[in-house]
Amino acid sequence: MTIEILQTQPLLASCEEALSARYVVHKLHDMSDKAGWLAENGARIRAHAGSGVRADLMDALPNLEIIASFGVGYDNIDIAAAKARNIRVTNTPDVLNDAVAELTIGLMISLARRIPQSDQFVRQGKWPNANFGLFSELTGKTVGILGLGRIGKEIATRAQAMKMRVVYYGRHHQKAMPHIYYDNLEDMARDSDWLVVIAPGGKGTEGIVSRKVLEALGPKGCVVNVARGTLIDEKAMVELLQNGGLGGAALDVFENEPQVPAALFDLDNVVLSPHQGSATHQTRDAMGALLVANLERHFAGEPLISAVV
Repeated sequence: MTIEILQTQPLLASCEEALSARYVVHKLHDMSDKAGWLAENGARIRAHAGSGVRADLMDALPNLEIIASFGVGYDNIDIAAAKARNIRVTNTPDVLNDAVAELTIGLMISLARRIPQSDQFVRQGKWPNANFGLFSELTGKTVGILGLGRIGKEIATRAQAMKMRVVYYGRHHQKAMPHIYYDNLEDMARDSDWLVVIAPGGKGTEGIVSRKVLEALGPKGCVVNVARGTLIDEKAMVELLQNGGLGGAALDVFENEPQVPAALFDLDNVVLSPHQGSATHQTRDAMGALLVANLERHFAGEPLISAVV
């Protein structure tokens, strides 16, 4: 039986090749009359490959059985609507843990030692006339991790290798973990030199890193966000970075990305990254393979590998 699936955005080439080898793939993002195509053909679609699926799209796909998301985060999928329609949802966890953890430590070192700025210092020919300056290091510092999940644990392991002390805040005390647990995020920020944000996005965590949390982190503290831009009060963060109320920020995600607050561009205590936590060939290929494997399991009537609902 021919199985027809829908894409609404481009996916990795290896993933698209694997999908087209198994299914009839329709790429809505390439169509000029999207609404017209959905009205005429939506009932034939049994699966969606990608992310960003809201209730109105589900309504246009009355026989949709599964949403196979490309990514670990699923806050851009209307999970409640999927549950109400008995639509399965999968994501691609674990395969990107190492890549995101590596980038996190890389951002921390880049900010502590001002590596991007030092590169520009040399390229702009300033070195013969001045010394770049002295900055900081990670050794001996305390890192507070907001969200000690799969990726958070990998970050903790790498931070310990950098001779850092690890503490964490989350919904639950994980008693098997050797790190100190805080049940109050503001208290953890106050006791930390670094705050790493790696919790899931969504309404439950929106703005969780508030002005008070950032002020508790203080003028010598640094925040690193590799989760979702919505977790941080971005306006307060920019203001505190400008007035010295916050020591620094290393950011891979932003509230309205790819739009980035222009005020950040002129700040020397900031390192910026274009949401590339999982952006390696190995990881993206593995994510695509897991997306396809979940679809294969579903249509074979077998248990899903990484079910969200």
